Amino acid sequence: MDVGDGERPFDVASDSCGQLGVHLSTDEDCEGDGPGQETFNDDEPALPPDLAWLEDLYEEDDDDGDGNGDVDQNPSVVADNGEKRSYAATARMFKLRRNLDQLDCFHRQKEHDVLKAREELNLCRQNIDGLVKQREDLENEIKRQKAAENSVAVFRLRSQHKHLCQRLQSEEELEGHINTDLKQQEVELSEVAVELGRFSSLRQEVQEEEQVFRVLKAQKAATRIQQERKAGQNMQLKMLRLRDKQAAMLMKEVNDRQKNIEAGQASRKMAAKHLKETIKRMHQKEAEKEQQNRELLEKRIQAVKSLKSNIAATQESLRIQQRKAKANAQKKEQQQRQLRESLQAQGINSIKHMYQQKQLEEIKQKQEEFAERQKSKRVEIAAKILEEEQLVNRRKRRQAVLHKPSTTDSFPSLGRAREKLLHYLDPSPPSATKEKATIQLREVSESSSSSSASSDAEDPEETMYQEGGHQSLTESLAEPEFSGLWDQNSKKLQDEKAMSVQTEVKHEQPAISSGKLNVVVQKVHGKELRRPPFLSKPEIIIFKDFEVGKMYKKKIVLTNNSYITNHCKLLGVSTHLKDFISINFEPPGSLSAGMSCEMQAVFQPMINEDLEGEVQFASAMGPFSVPVRCTIKKCDLEVDSQFIDFGLHVVGQTISRTVTLTNKGALATHFSLDTAACLSPESSHVQVPTQISANTCQEISSENTTSENQRSSASTGTGELQPQQDSQELSEVLQQEQSEPSATGPEAVLESCVSTNVDARMDHSEGGDISLGNVREGHIGPFESIKLEVVFTPTIPGEAELDFHIKFSDISSKPIPIQVRAVAVSIPVWVVQPSIDLKICMFDHLYQDSIMVQSRAKTALKLTFDVCREMRKHMEILPKTGFIQAQSSFNAQLKFLPRCSLSKDAKKFFDSDTGVLEVPMTVQVAGQVKPVHFTVQAVVTSSDLQFDRTEVDFGCCSIYQTVISSVRLTNLSLLPQDFGFLRPPEFIEVQPNDGFGTLLPQETLEIDLIFCARKAKEYSFQLSCKSGINRDFHLSCQAVVVSPPLELSHSLVQFGATAVGDHSTTIISLINRETNHNQSKQPIDPQTKDAMTLVAPRLFSFLPPKDSDISIAPSAGTLLPGERCLVQVTFRPRLLDQEIKEEALRLFHRAKLLREKELERNTHTEKEEVPVETSKGKKVSVVPNNSKVSDGPKTEQLTEPLNPADIQPGSVQYKDARASLLYSFTQRYREYTVPCFVSDRILPEDQQEQPAWSPFNTLDLQLQCPAVQPALVVISNNGLNTIDFHQVAVGEKVIKRLTVQNISKESLDLRSSVLDVHGVFSLLNALRCIRPGDKHTLVLAFSPCLEEKYCETLEVRSQKMTLRMTLRGAGVVPAVTCSHPGGVLDFGYVLEKESITQVFKLQNSSAVAVGFRVQLASLSPTRPQGGADRVAFLLGSNTGSRVQPTVGTQNYSGLSVFSVVPVEGSIAPEQSQDITVTFQPDHPSVNYSDRLTIELSNKSKVCMMDLKGAASSHNMYLYGGDLLTVPVESLLPPQIASQPQLAESEVTERPTIPVLVTLRAKCNAGSITPAVRELQVGCIRSTQLSKKSGEFFWDNVASLQQQGFSVEPGKGTVEAGHKRTITVKWTPYSGYKPYDVVQTCVPVTLKGDETNVYRVTLIALVSTTAV
Repeated sequence: MDVGDGERPFDVASDSCGQLGVHLSTDEDCEGDGPGQETFNDDEPALPPDLAWLEDLYEEDDDDGDGNGDVDQNPSVVADNGEKRSYAATARMFKLRRNLDQLDCFHRQKEHDVLKAREELNLCRQNIDGLVKQREDLENEIKRQKAAENSVAVFRLRSQHKHLCQRLQSEEELEGHINTDLKQQEVELSEVAVELGRFSSLRQEVQEEEQVFRVLKAQKAATRIQQERKAGQNMQLKMLRLRDKQAAMLMKEVNDRQKNIEAGQASRKMAAKHLKETIKRMHQKEAEKEQQNRELLEKRIQAVKSLKSNIAATQESLRIQQRKAKANAQKKEQQQRQLRESLQAQGINSIKHMYQQKQLEEIKQKQEEFAERQKSKRVEIAAKILEEEQLVNRRKRRQAVLHKPSTTDSFPSLGRAREKLLHYLDPSPPSATKEKATIQLREVSESSSSSSASSDAEDPEETMYQEGGHQSLTESLAEPEFSGLWDQNSKKLQDEKAMSVQTEVKHEQPAISSGKLNVVVQKVHGKELRRPPFLSKPEIIIFKDFEVGKMYKKKIVLTNNSYITNHCKLLGVSTHLKDFISINFEPPGSLSAGMSCEMQAVFQPMINEDLEGEVQFASAMGPFSVPVRCTIKKCDLEVDSQFIDFGLHVVGQTISRTVTLTNKGALATHFSLDTAACLSPESSHVQVPTQISANTCQEISSENTTSENQRSSASTGTGELQPQQDSQELSEVLQQEQSEPSATGPEAVLESCVSTNVDARMDHSEGGDISLGNVREGHIGPFESIKLEVVFTPTIPGEAELDFHIKFSDISSKPIPIQVRAVAVSIPVWVVQPSIDLKICMFDHLYQDSIMVQSRAKTALKLTFDVCREMRKHMEILPKTGFIQAQSSFNAQLKFLPRCSLSKDAKKFFDSDTGVLEVPMTVQVAGQVKPVHFTVQAVVTSSDLQFDRTEVDFGCCSIYQTVISSVRLTNLSLLPQDFGFLRPPEFIEVQPNDGFGTLLPQETLEIDLIFCARKAKEYSFQLSCKSGINRDFHLSCQAVVVSPPLELSHSLVQFGATAVGDHSTTIISLINRETNHNQSKQPIDPQTKDAMTLVAPRLFSFLPPKDSDISIAPSAGTLLPGERCLVQVTFRPRLLDQEIKEEALRLFHRAKLLREKELERNTHTEKEEVPVETSKGKKVSVVPNNSKVSDGPKTEQLTEPLNPADIQPGSVQYKDARASLLYSFTQRYREYTVPCFVSDRILPEDQQEQPAWSPFNTLDLQLQCPAVQPALVVISNNGLNTIDFHQVAVGEKVIKRLTVQNISKESLDLRSSVLDVHGVFSLLNALRCIRPGDKHTLVLAFSPCLEEKYCETLEVRSQKMTLRMTLRGAGVVPAVTCSHPGGVLDFGYVLEKESITQVFKLQNSSAVAVGFRVQLASLSPTRPQGGADRVAFLLGSNTGSRVQPTVGTQNYSGLSVFSVVPVEGSIAPEQSQDITVTFQPDHPSVNYSDRLTIELSNKSKVCMMDLKGAASSHNMYLYGGDLLTVPVESLLPPQIASQPQLAESEVTERPTIPVLVTLRAKCNAGSITPAVRELQVGCIRSTQLSKKSGEFFWDNVASLQQQGFSVEPGKGTVEAGHKRTITVKWTPYSGYKPYDVVQTCVPVTLKGDETNVYRVTLIALVSTTAV
C-alpha cells in the first residue's frame, strides 16, 4: 500500500480510536532504519506474556536442525534465499492479528452505541407524543370544567397542566441531547469503518501468514510424534534387558543362600556335639553350688529366728518395766491424793503444803548435785595442777643451761590460786584422783560457773584468784623457751589476749560493744580529750552458760579515767534486767584521777534466755554505762573431717579410720549415727531426754586391729558407749519421767527404738564392706570429744561407699553428713564376669558365650578351665587350657546345648520344677592355690505349644452363616514363641492376625476359627500350627453345611461412625431363590423330606435385640418363590434412660461428697483453736465465738437418698446427666447379630397348624455399629430434638428458639434442609459456621392457616453429622365476640377540654390465647395525608347530604380526639378483655368522628364501629336542622382559620348561631300533610360548672303561628345530663299559594353558664316528592 514520506498510516489515532489505543505496525514502519529484520530486533519491545510460547516453539524448531529438511515446505514459508521463516516475522503476524481484533472489537462497540442511541431517541419521541396527547386532553377537561364553573377542579387541572408542560419541555430537551449524541456516534462509526477499509489488504496478508503458520505447526507435530515413537521403542528394549539381568542376579542369590544354609546346618551339628559335654559339666557345678546356697540359707534362717526370739524377749521385758513404772506412778499419785485429803481434813492448805515439800525436795536434790559437782571439779583441778607440775619439771630439765625464773615468781597469782585450791581440796590418794579424772570430763565454762557458785559465801577476792589462776594455767602451756622473751612480753601477751576477748565479744554483739562506756569530752590545757569518765574492768559484764535457779556474782572495778576529781552514782540497770540482776554498790564519794572503786553484780536467772543490757551511772563528767551480757548453755558440734577416703586395698584386709566429734558448747546432748540415704525433717533429731548425764553411761574398751586404734581408743575411752546398755538406761529414764502414763504411747516408742537398733545392726552386718564401729550412739558432754570408728573390710573388688549422718537430740543442732569412700581390688587373676547368665534357653538348642579372664600379674600364667562331670554332656569350654599373658586378658568360648536328659544328669544343679540351672565353674591358675570361681546360670525350658482340645466340631450350619469356634493355644515355654497356621483351607479363617502371632511365656491365647463354607456338604480337615523353631502341631476339624431357602444380599453391614442423635440407614435384599427346578437344600431328615419336595412361599421374621439402637423394616413378612424383598436397616445411637439415671446418681453422689468435704472443712476451720501468746510467754487457746455450726438442715439434705425412679425425663437431674454423658462421650462400638427366622413352608389356609421353623433355615445378619460423640448438641428445650408449638390460633405466628452448641474440636459449617415453602413452619434466621464451643440459636416460626395438626422434620447438617428436629403444632380457629353490635358509637355533647368514656368487652371462646389490635382510622398509616380524603369528599356527589367522612374534625393540639385503651393485647382462653374508648375534644365542633376497628392477629376483623361526638364551649346546646356547612371545618390548618375569627370577636359582640330548618309538607291527591321537624336542646353534665341545669325559650312565637308554624314546647328547663325535644310543625295557612316558600327567623335563647342565642330560620314549602 502507498505511504507518504515519514508518515505511518497504521499509527493513526483519532479521538474515536484513542480510547482503546489501537496501534498497528508493519515492516514499512522501519524502512528508514535499515534492513527489516535488524530494525525489528532493535525497535520491537519484548513479547507480551501471552506470546511467550512462540519463543519455545522456535527453540524446538532450532533443535530439530537439518533433520527436517526433507519435509515439504510451503513456498510462502520459505524465503527466496532458502532460509527458514524468521522468528520476528511470526511475532509480527501475531501482533498484527491482535491489533486487527482490537479494531474489530472497537467497530462493534461503536455500532452498539449507535443502535442504543437510536432506541433512546425513539423512546423519547414516544414519550413526547404521549405527553402532547395528555396535554390536549387536559386542556379539553379544563374547558369543560370552566363551562361547568367548577373552580376547584379548574384549579387542580391547571396545576396538572403546568406540571405536564414542564415534563414535556424536559423531554424535548432530552430529545435534542440524544439527537446530538447520535450524530456524534454515527460520525465516529464512519471513521472506524474508514479505518477498517484501509487495513483490508493487511488483513488478507495476515490471514495468509496464519495459514502458512498452521501448516508449519502441523508438520512439526508430526515430526515430534515420530521421534517420541522411536524413543518409546528404545525404552522398551532397555527394560527387557534390565529384566533379564535382574532374573539372573536373583537366581545367583538363591544358589548362594542354599549353600550358606547347608554350611550352617553342618556347623550347628558340630556345635551341638560340643555343647552337650559343656552342659553336663555345668550341671554338676550348679548342683554343688545349689547345695552350698541351701546350707547358707538355713544358717541365715536360724540366725533370723534367734534374733526374733531375742527381740521378743526384749520387748516383753520392756513391757514388764512399763507396767511396773505405771503401777509406781499410780501408787505415787494415790499417795499424793491421800495426803491431800488428809491435809484438807486437818484444815491445812494442801496445795501450799505440797508445793513447799516439792521445793524442799528440789533444793535438797540441787545441793546434792552441787556437792557432787564440786567434788568432781576439785579432782579435775588437782589433776590439771599435777599435769602442770610435771610439765614444769620437764621444761626445767631441758632448760637447765639457761637461767629461768620460777613460774610462781612470774605468776604470783598462780601460786596463790594453787595454794587456795590445795587448801580446799580433800586429801585423796593419787590413784583415786587419776581414776576420777579419767571418768568425769567437764567443760571449762561449767567448772568456772560451779566454782563461782561455790564461792558465794567466801571472799570475792578468791573468785578473782581462781579466774586468774585459770588464765595463767592456760597461758603457761604456751610458755616460750627463753625467759627473757617471756619476761618482756608477759604483760603484753595478757593485754593482747584481753583485747582479743573484747574484740571477739564485739564481733558477736556489735550492738552491745557499741554501747559500752560513754565517751565524754574533757578539756585539759585547752585540748579536748575524748574518753569515758570511768573505766570498767572488765569492760563487759559477762555471765556465760548460766543455769536457771542458780546465783552468779561478778566483781567490777571502776577507775576514774578523767584528769579531775570525779564521783560516780548508780542509776540502775536496764528495765528488762531488773528482775534478774542486782547491783551492790556503795558510792565512794569523790575519786581522784586514777582512783578506783568496786561494785558487785549478782545475777539470778529465772528464764532460760539470752539477756543483754547495761548498768547506768552518773558522774560529774556525764552519764556512762557498763554493758551486761548473759548467755545460756548451747551446743556447738563439729567433726574434724566430713569425708573419709580409705584409698585402694586388696580384698581380705581390714582398715579403720576415726572421726572426732567435738562439742565446743556448754550443753550436753545425745548423738546417734544414721546410715539412711537422706534424712527427713522429722527424723533429723534424736528425741532423748536432756537429763541423761554421763554418769548413766558405762565405759567400755574397744578392740581394734592395729596399735594406732588402741592408742586412740585409750585416749577417748571415757566417751565411748555401749548401744545395748545405753538403750536400757534410756528406757529406764523414760519410764521414771513419764508423769501421765498411756496405754500405747511408751510401748510403741520402746518397740520402735528396739526395732530400729536391730534393723541398724542387720543393715551394718549384711550391708557393704564399710561398716561403723561399736560406738553408734551415746552422750557427749560439754567441751568433750568422742572418736567414732569406721571400718573397711573388703570382700569383693570394686568401689564401696557409705553415707551416714550424725544426729543429735538438740533441736538447734543440725545433722552432720559424713561420706566414706574406698576401693577394693581382687587377686591378680580374675574373671571379668563372675556370673555368666545365659538367660532362658530351650532344650536341643545351642547357646554360646565368651568368658574373659583378666590378669594384673607381671608374668604369664597357665589357665585350666574345669567343668563338673555332671555337665560335660551339656556344657563345654574351649579351649580347656591356655596361657594368659602379663597384664592382659584371655577369652574362652562357652558352649551350652541342653539335652532332654538334663534333669537326670545334673539333679544337683538343675531344678526340674522351676527350670533353673546354676553351675559353679572354676579356673585353675598355675602357682595360685586359690582357684578363680565363676558361675554359669541359665533357665532351661521346653518349646512345646499345646491346644486345649484335639478336635473341633463346627456342627451344622448354612452356607450363609459363619460359625466361630474358639480354641486355646498355650505356650509351655518360658520364652516367647512365634506361631502361624500355614496353608489353611479357603473356607476357614484363623484370627487374630490371620493365625500368626507371638505367645509370651506361659501365655494362653484364645484363637477364633471362623468357618464359612459356600457349598453344602460334609467337611473334615486338619489345621497345622507351626512354631518359630519349625515344630508342627495339628488340630482336626469337621462340619456339616446346608443351604437355606432364603438368601440375604449382604450378611454383614458396617455402618459408618454415627453420632449420638443421628442415624445411618442401609438397604439390603432378602431373596427367595427357590423355583420348581431349584429346591432348597436341607439336612437329610425323614420329617423334612416332604417339605423339601414342595416349593411354597416362605415366612421370615427379623428379631433385633431388645433395647438396641437397631430398627428393621419390614421386620416380618411373606416371600414368594423367586421374589425379592427390600429390607431397611437403621442404626440410631442414643443414650438409654438407665444410663442417664445412673449418671445422675453418680453426679448426685459426687456433689454430695464435695458438699460434705466443704462442710467438714468449714467446721474444722471454725472450731480450730487459735493460740495467742501472752506477755509472760504463756500460750492460751482461743476458740472463736461462732464455732457452733447449725448442721441440721444441711445434714438432712446431704443424707437424703436419691431414688432412680424419681428421676423423670425433663427434670434438672435428668438434663444435667444427659449433658454430662454427651460431653464426655468418646466412642462406642457394638456388634449385633440379628437372626432372620425362615419357615419351612406355609400351610394351606384350611389347616390350623402353625408353620414349622427350622434352625437350619435361620439367616444371620451381622451389624457393626460404631457410635461417636455428636458434634452438635441441643442445649435448650431440655436437650430434646422435638419442638412442640402446641395450639396456635390460625393466622398468628409463634416463634420459638432452639440453641445448639458445637462440642467438637473443629469448626462446623451448618446447613439446613428445605422446609415446605407453602407450609406452616419456617426458619427465620440463616445458619453460619460455628467454631468449637460456640453456640447458635435457630429461630423457628409456626403460622397455621387451617384448623389442623402439623408435623415436619428439619435437618441441620454439618460435616460430621445431621441433627434432625421434629416440628409439631396444631392450628385453632379463634372465636372472639364483641359486646357492642357495631355501627355507631355516639358520645353525644361534651364540654371542650373535658372527656367522656365508654367501655365494651371482648370475649374469647376459643381454647388458645388470641392477640388483638384496636385501630383508629385517624391513626392509620394508610390514611391520606394533607386532607386528600377531605378534598375527595368535598368534590363528591354527597356535598349536600348529611353523610360525614370516616375521619372528621380532629383536635388542634394534634392529639387524637378519640383514644383507646388497651391498643393491643392478648386474651387468655375463656377470658374477656375490657376496651375503653375516651372522647376528649379541645375545641367546639359537631363534626368529631372516627372509625374504630378491632382486628385479631390473623388479620380477621371482630367488629367495626363509627365513633361520633360533639363539643361545646357552653353547657347548653341546640342541634338539629339542616346542614349549613360541609362536615369538615377547613382545608387550612386550624391556626390560620382561627385568626380572623378571634379578631372579629374581639371587636363585635357575641354573634347569634344560625340554624336552618326546612319543612316540606306533602301534597298527595289534593290533601296536604303537615311537615314536622324536631330540634334537641340539651344540658351537658360537668363537674366544673356550679349551675347544674339550664333553660330555653322561643321569642316571637305569635308571629310564627300566623305563618302556620307551631313550636312545642316554647320554653322549658333541662337538667344536667339530659336533653329535651322541641317539635316544630308547619301547616299551610289559608291563602297559601302553591310553590311559594314561607320563610321566617325566630331567635331561641339558651341560658346556662352563659346565655346563647340561636337564630333559627324556618323555611316551609309544599312538595309532592317530600318523604
